[in-house]
Amino acid sequence: MITRKLLLSAAAAAALMTGCAMQPSMPGATGPAEVEAAAERLRMAMVDPAGPALTALTAPELSYGHSGGRVDTQASFIADLLNGNSDFVTLTITEQTVRLVDANTAIVRHSLAADTLDSGKPGKVALKVLGVWQRQGGQWKLLARQAVRA
Repeated sequence: MITRKLLLSAAAAAALMTGCAMQPSMPGATGPAEVEAAAERLRMAMVDPAGPALTALTAPELSYGHSGGRVDTQASFIADLLNGNSDFVTLTITEQTVRLVDANTAIVRHSLAADTLDSGKPGKVALKVLGVWQRQGGQWKLLARQAVRA
């Protein structure tokens, strides 16, 4: 005889075997869509920088690793965008994945292609990016980022 408990156990085992286990609902939890929306707002703020938007989307503890090895803080990341040292003319994100680790942490991976005008010098970049997002004060903020050349 098949019982409800047996059916639930079988469904859980099947989900684990396929890598699609559902995460339990946590109070205040948000889904990947909220993280994706924050990442998109950051992409737009990097193309058209504004200090308040960039501050709202990044954590004060930000560690922003560039593909060339330089690491920015929140202050230096924002300053470079505002003063044109880092100037994105276009910035396209593809192949993005979002994995919620828990209610307050997400791992975001994507490919980034951009036309730049850093300090007035035209350029192109193609990167693979890993971002760690943390929910702080109810808002998703970029906590850490590391890029490598694609």
